[in-house]
Amino acid sequence: MLALVTGEGELPKTLMEHLRDTGTPYHLCQMEWQDADARDNQPVKRFRIETLGSFIEWLKDVGVDRICFAGRVDRPPLDPSKIDPQTMPLVPRMMQALQLGDDAALRLVLGFFEEAGIQPVGAHEVRPDVLPAVGVLTAKQPSDENKRDADRAVQIIGAMAAADVGQACIVQKGQALAIEAQPGTDYMMQSVLNARLPLPWAKNPMGISPQSRAKGIPKAGGVLVKAAKPGQELRIDMPTIGPDTILRAIQVGLDGIIVEAGRVIILNCDDCVKLADSNNLFIWVRG
Repeated sequence: MLALVTGEGELPKTLMEHLRDTGTPYHLCQMEWQDADARDNQPVKRFRIETLGSFIEWLKDVGVDRICFAGRVDRPPLDPSKIDPQTMPLVPRMMQALQLGDDAALRLVLGFFEEAGIQPVGAHEVRPDVLPAVGVLTAKQPSDENKRDADRAVQIIGAMAAADVGQACIVQKGQALAIEAQPGTDYMMQSVLNARLPLPWAKNPMGISPQSRAKGIPKAGGVLVKAAKPGQELRIDMPTIGPDTILRAIQVGLDGIIVEAGRVIILNCDDCVKLADSNNLFIWVRG
């Protein structure tokens, strides 16, 4: 039996639709402070970090042997008064996790489930088609300069890994225009847009037409490269892009988007390709 622990973003919905369509039974779980959305009349088991021990016991009681974490979840503050007896033995390692970088902390937390006989699985293991095939998915092809910028970006992301900073950067003519940090990919692209023309994002990016990129923004070029950091825990923290990413790349005036094959999820891939094709943008799944 699978437990699906959902956070923010489109990935949880994508997985839930797949589980529904394939008739796969599962338990839907969420952190207590998040808004619960029990799609398909699926009941929600809510839990807190302070009651993680009790949550793991519940998972075992209902026969869960696999757990998948999907969607963005911020680190929650701990309330010591809410720690229950079942969680108390985990507290020293939980406090240690809060002091670690993201990858080390995630691996430590996954270890709690593994020790209980519950195997963590990645979103791509639940739904393999979220990982696109290797190659250029669009009509537009990357230029030689784009390919050189991709090589440079991979070097930069590798250097970022040592500091556990981010999973993406924007490069043009060999220069890093921006790197991803804790605020995420959208913030990174916004910074490049601000540098090119200080306009805010549309309030509803998914509601704008592909042709509505603000007047006055030149086709400035450059590529967005997204890749997993060396040693990244992909079962719980695989990089992801989707149609919103494509729209923002159009607004910024990028030439294309490059993702690492087998280690970056593309949500609604067909929609992403159609949107890119209609705006002369390339999407390259780089092997």
